Amino acid sequence: MNKKALIAILVALFIPLIGYFALKVASRTAIDIPPRYLLDSVVTKISNGKVYNDSVWHTVKNIRLVNQLGDTVSLYDIKNKAIVMDFFFTSCGSICPTLTRNMRTLQASFEKGSKNVTTDADGPNRVQFISLTIDPEHDNPVRLKSYADRYGANDDNWWFLTGNKDSIYNFIYQELKVDKYSDTIPISPEFPHTGRFVLLDRDYPIRGYYNGLDTVEALPKLAHDIGVLMVEKDPEHPAALPFDPLEMGVMFVIAAVIVLILARIIFSKKKSKTA
Repeated sequence: MNKKALIAILVALFIPLIGYFALKVASRTAIDIPPRYLLDSVVTKISNGKVYNDSVWHTVKNIRLVNQLGDTVSLYDIKNKAIVMDFFFTSCGSICPTLTRNMRTLQASFEKGSKNVTTDADGPNRVQFISLTIDPEHDNPVRLKSYADRYGANDDNWWFLTGNKDSIYNFIYQELKVDKYSDTIPISPEFPHTGRFVLLDRDYPIRGYYNGLDTVEALPKLAHDIGVLMVEKDPEHPAALPFDPLEMGVMFVIAAVIVLILARIIFSKKKSKTA
């Protein structure tokens, strides 16, 4: 077998493998993945003798409040879901009704998209909506339920929450940090009356801030980002590979040996005929 033929055979063997990994890389980079916000620290780690920096992103702490059904619930009760939060009060006569209608539109869009879905792993069951009252002294569960019903909210995956005012305000400012990255009117440190929606992923870091009044750009972007988070792989518990690496390596070696043997036989016959 001449050198050119051997190179051609090896290239033919490697093309499927190269194509596979190229498609894997392309599929990862093609998706517009929402970033993580609020870097808490950078930790230096050593692995296999190599030093590298690992970013530690802010994780929202747990909070226990009461929903519109009178049930005590906590943020960490929500498992394996993207979480969308906004801030309102039932007697608000300005932006709150619009925010609630837009949140309901979001909820309905995921319900509509899952009509043909029969498993609990998709559709609305992968998104939790939360509306935090910023007037908890007046917004008791009865008022919250009346407000939720007025806007057609689905109680199954949309909580309207009330509780201790200091706890709620501390959560809004210290954990969700709604006053950060504000590109509109500054948010008052004493009354978090804001039109912002906040997106968390399944592990409770913040993945986005959105203008809840902007139905042209911000809310479609939020819907897109929710969809991405619903299928995002868990870095702490990565899914198994679609093939066994050792088995694939053995098969590849066997295939290479067979091809080389066949190529040698073919070229030997051709050489004997021309002799």
